[in-house]
Amino acid sequence: MKFETLAIHAGQEPDPNNGAVMTPIYQTSTYAQDGVAKPRQGYEYSRTKNPTRLALENCLAALEGAEYGLAFSSGMAATDNILRLVDGGAHVLAGNDVYGGTFRLFDKVLRRYGLSFNFVDTTDPENVAESLKPETRMVWLETPTNPLLSVTDIRAVAEIVHAHPNHPLLVVDNTFATPYLQRPLELGADIVVHSMTKYLGGHSDVVSGAAIVKDKAVFDKLAFLQNAVGAVPGPMDCFLVLRGIKTLHVRMDRHAENAASLVDFLAGHPKVSRLFYPFHSSHPQAQVAKKQMRNGGGMISFILKGGRDAAVRMAEATKIFTLAESLGGVESLIEVPAAMTHLSTAGSQIAVDPGLVRLSVGIENKEDLLKDVEQAMEKA
Repeated sequence: MKFETLAIHAGQEPDPNNGAVMTPIYQTSTYAQDGVAKPRQGYEYSRTKNPTRLALENCLAALEGAEYGLAFSSGMAATDNILRLVDGGAHVLAGNDVYGGTFRLFDKVLRRYGLSFNFVDTTDPENVAESLKPETRMVWLETPTNPLLSVTDIRAVAEIVHAHPNHPLLVVDNTFATPYLQRPLELGADIVVHSMTKYLGGHSDVVSGAAIVKDKAVFDKLAFLQNAVGAVPGPMDCFLVLRGIKTLHVRMDRHAENAASLVDFLAGHPKVSRLFYPFHSSHPQAQVAKKQMRNGGGMISFILKGGRDAAVRMAEATKIFTLAESLGGVESLIEVPAAMTHLSTAGSQIAVDPGLVRLSVGIENKEDLLKDVEQAMEKA
């Protein structure tokens, strides 16, 4: 089946008890067993397994072209569980433009448990090759990155990483692109991670995360951690993400269409010193993006010449774009990353320019969005 069909049907057979078309919300913590240690169909406790969650996990696996999917209570919970695959003393190589929460977890939490981290520009695969160490056990990519929308050639990096004698795991955060625009496992990644709070949910009404893998040995380890650590989503959260996924392909096309119209305006604006959008001709990795992505997506970042003050004035002046953290919903959002989502990077080697503005372009009428950006830019 093609992607659009999988999004609506994968993992979501009509309920065998009554034929319900929509996956039921199995709001239960435990299950009756047929005898001591004899659960029905493997269901014994909802931290371990829940039918609504299983439907979502199977759908995620199908969309990413994988065998196995795991759902978590947030994108950061998924990230934390993935990092538990490596032992203390291991080295993790990561991109130098990652989500602020990811950097905070790596730099402020996991270093305390004996992991070491390096952050390099992964848009040049040679930087990855030169930064691998004998103790490297994981390479962490975002592509496109948050917030600078840098793009890494996943296939090229995968070849380098898998040639390493210790076979580090290659993890790709696919939150910005979604499986509709990009399929990292097909390009050589070992694990794909998502904040399902964003585009997969798509309606800013749920917090959830996911890890998708193709190797059973890796899946078994992650599934053990999912149950042992217990950071799992409830059935209502899983239902909401399943609901959102059904329209993912339609929404992503509209997000990209609207973003493209704003990019054209921002690219020539005298107050913009630099624009970041994967499919724009000015993007240094535009050709790589077009090779591995279906379209440019709905995220735009740009730096204002007036610095932080201009960025704040603009962000506070929009009327349709809501000033808020997060992204990927049907509604348009605007933020100043250095003061909001990426505040944790302040003073570090990956600190964000204070004049950077990030747009999550929604699916409203594109002319209305353009007018809103125009009037806000006047106040910048």
